[in-house]
Parts: sequence; C-alpha cells; structure tokens
Amino acid sequence: MSLARQSVSALRALLVKGEIKPSDILDDLFAEVGSREKDIGAFLSLDPGRIRAAADLADLSRPLGGIPIAFKDNINVLGDPCTCGSRFLAENYRSPYDAGVTRRLRYSGAVFFGRTNLDEFAMGSATENSALQKTNNPAAPGHIPGGSSGGSAAAVAASFVPAALGSDTGGSIRQPASHCGVVGMKPSYGRVSRYGLVAFASSLDQIGPLTRTVEDAALILQCIAGHDPLDSTSLPVEVPDYSVDLKKGVRGLRIGIPREYFADGLDPAVRAATEAAIQHLQEQGAEVIEITLPHTEYAVATYYIIAPAEASSNLSRFDGVRYGHRASQPADILSLYQRSREEGFGPEVKRRIILGTYVLSSGYYDAYYNKAQKVRTLIRRDFENAFTQVDAIVSPVAPSPARKMGECTNPLEDYLADVCTIPVNLAGLPAISVPLPVAGLPIGLQIITPHLQEALMLRIAHAVETR
Repeated sequence: MSLARQSVSALRALLVKGEIKPSDILDDLFAEVGSREKDIGAFLSLDPGRIRAAADLADLSRPLGGIPIAFKDNINVLGDPCTCGSRFLAENYRSPYDAGVTRRLRYSGAVFFGRTNLDEFAMGSATENSALQKTNNPAAPGHIPGGSSGGSAAAVAASFVPAALGSDTGGSIRQPASHCGVVGMKPSYGRVSRYGLVAFASSLDQIGPLTRTVEDAALILQCIAGHDPLDSTSLPVEVPDYSVDLKKGVRGLRIGIPREYFADGLDPAVRAATEAAIQHLQEQGAEVIEITLPHTEYAVATYYIIAPAEASSNLSRFDGVRYGHRASQPADILSLYQRSREEGFGPEVKRRIILGTYVLSSGYYDAYYNKAQKVRTLIRRDFENAFTQVDAIVSPVAPSPARKMGECTNPLEDYLADVCTIPVNLAGLPAISVPLPVAGLPIGLQIITPHLQEALMLRIAHAVETR
C-alpha cells in the first residue's frame, strides 16, 4: 500500500493508531516526486532535509499532526521563498513572517511540504503564465492543470502530497481542481485569513484547500478558518464543526440549476457529466429547481475591471526599492522604478497593471470602475434572490475540460474559461469543485451555497462524491 495515495483522514487514522510514522509518509511521497516531478513541474522549491526535520518534531496529537501540506508560492511561510511565480521575487526574497493560515497549520501539527507553481502573481487560468516553469496536468498529460493554483492541484493529483493550499480570486482553486480531478474549495470571503497572502485583488482573494476527498477539505478548513485580528476583512464569527453533518445526505434540500451556466458553448462532455450529477442528487432526495442569475453575462467584464484595478494598486509596492528585483545602475529614481518593473514583471502581469491603471485614471473611473462596482452589487443580489428559493446552486466549474498546453494564443480565451467561477468571487460566496466520474478528461461539479454556509456546501459535495 502506497501511503502517497492515501487521503488525509486515512493517514491520520494510521498515525493515531501508531501503525505508521510521519517519516513513512514522506518516504512514499518523495519516491513519487523523484520519479515524476521532472515531467509534472508542480514545485518551485522543495527542501527534503527541512521537511524531514519538521516531520520528526510533529505533534501527532494535533488534528493534522504529521500530515504534509504543500503551499502555493504566494502564501508566506517564515524563512521560505515566496516567489509568486515571478522573477521579481525569485532572486532573493524569503518570507520574513508566517501568514495567518501558516500559523494555524503550524498549531494543527501539519508538516509544510514544498512550494507549488502558479501563474505569476496568481494572474492566469493555466499556470502557463509562471515566469519560472510550466506545470503539466498529471491526470491529462500534455494538457494544462488549470490556474492559477495549478501547481497545488497537480501536486495533489500526482500523489506528491495529500493536500495543498491555493488561493482563489476568480476560480483559481476550483478550476485547476476540476481540470486535475481533485477537490478544491473556495471558502466565503472573510472566513479564512488573507494575512500573508501576497495580494492580487484584495476584495476577491481567498485561501482554500485542494484535497483528494471532501472529508479532507472539511478537516483542513476546520484548521484554517477563523478570525484573524491581522486581517481587517476577517470575520469574527464562530467556526462550526464541518464534519458533523458531512454524511447527512441531501434529502429535502432544494438545489438550484442556473440556466445561464448551461448556455450554448458548454462542452458536451461537461454538460453530460453535470446533468448526471444533478440526476444523482435527485435520486438521493434533493429537489431540483431551475433558477436564473440574470447578470451572469456581465461577470467576466466586471471582474476584468475590478481585479486589474486592485492589482494595479497592490503591485505598486514592487518598485525595486525595498525588496525583490532591482534594476542595476539606474540613471535616476524614475529609471529604477521603470526598469525594475519592466524587467521583473511578465507580460500578463503588465497587461493587467496597465488595464487597472487605465480604469482608475482620471476621466475613466466613473465610466469603468465605479460602474463595475454597481454591476458587482447586482450580481450579488442575483445570488441573494436565488437563495430565497433554493438551499444551494450547482453548475459546471469550467465550460470545457483542460485544453492542451500552448494551445491558447489569445488571452481572452483563458479569461472566458472562468465564466462559471468568477460570479462567486464577486459575490463573496463559498464554492467547491468535486470531481465527477468520467471516462475522458477530468470534469468537476461546482456547488455554491450562501455566505458562511460551508458546512452545507461540504454536505452536498460529499453526497456527490459518494456514488
């Protein structure tokens, strides 16, 4: 039995019984990494010596004691590199502090296992925008793993690690989870601390887990959720027990099917798999109700005004002065700024900074940014109205399975790949991708619930998972 292919909950049971040690898990994981990582490219950094030393000190009495977890390389871990997949931070930056989720996972006994690849500064849907390397899809060789948390999804799918953290700004956990055939969850905005997450779009970013099972996602969320006084958007609300109702089933629940998510252009395989999952929920006793989310068609355009605007502001701190890449022998301070940013940022990051600066500029703020915020409110109200009729909403995660690597020549094609996930971020809701049983490329089902209703979302996801 390879421990590398076991779930977090199964590994925890073996550890608690004393049947295995954390070092046994690492032996199997490193064997998998050694044989396949050169073909996958999931990790940007991996220090076996430090990992083994940490595992030897793991407190097995803690809820995640001895469990290896990989981190997307935009989440700060004290002393580790945090490149954000960018040349700007790849040269010499190491985290001077722990992120909020890092502190919580330390307390929970987890063993930090490597830094995973991502689209540069989390801007992308394929992990092809990383300035440092490409990541291949272990479940579909030659295809993208999705993005921007593609390295985390690939690491879990390849059995390099039983769980990983990612960040989701417009679908960056759920979409790669769908493409790689793993579970990926975006919690409600404010449920998990953003402190120590390198900001892309602060009103949209959220950290969440990628795992093999829904039960594992619930266990990790239990450990990372909760108020953090260092994050002003973190909500001071009680964290429920996410496992207590996990196996309660869906009988009596009302499941909404938004017609806008099943429009022309949806891949036939995605449509068929999603409809089969909906039928499965009906057979388990759920009531299926067709609903409408009328402002969905404006979500992508709204997102690509708000997110770049916030990115333009957040990334202004990368100026070559305090940390990160610094241009050599600049003529003056203006040259330092210009050359450092020109040399350090990749093309997609530059594109979004320019777009964001434009929509915030004098004369265009009201025409674009202010209007986009108003449409965002309408999108949020669509969900609020829908949840007066239903308990949860299900939809595809992505309109098609993973495309081939290098196939996209127009950035708009990848932007539209997030059409089903972006509205959730604009509304601040929780959502999860659960892999569906398919013969071809992996496909995920998206489950959306009201704000802070992660327990209900996980309950429905578990029902989808257990066929």
